Amino acid sequence: MDESDADAEPMVRDAVSAPDAEGRPRRTTRRFPLFTRDTARPEGGGRAASGDAPAPARQWPILAVLSTVGLGLFLTALDVFRAGTILIGAALIAGAVMRWILPSVGMLAVRSRFTDMVTYGVLGIAIVLLALMAQPDPVLVIPFLDDTLHFTVR
Repeated sequence: MDESDADAEPMVRDAVSAPDAEGRPRRTTRRFPLFTRDTARPEGGGRAASGDAPAPARQWPILAVLSTVGLGLFLTALDVFRAGTILIGAALIAGAVMRWILPSVGMLAVRSRFTDMVTYGVLGIAIVLLALMAQPDPVLVIPFLDDTLHFTVR
């Protein structure tokens, strides 16, 4: 082994891209590394208002959703069950719409835009439908669900 071999760059056997800050080649594989050092900010996870605005103004989307959910829980506690749970579901649906329309939603962004929209939307719709089907005197009656219940409970 001569001096030129000792000073040579280490051999990389898989695909590489541009070198990192120290000049070493980087891997281009799409697999996650065994140990992560950082977490990427979700798309749209920036401030919803400028940095010089007070903290509540910067996070107004999550505060709007949480305030509406809190109001729905309060109504539910006051024995206005159907209106309270519909309000909770509507708040989640509004969160899905905000996640879709607004470029920056602050802490309302948890995952990718698609995952957040699907999660908020499906949960919101499920809560609203269940609130509409709640007994006594359901507003929404789905006949096959009643048949399925009687068939499975027998």
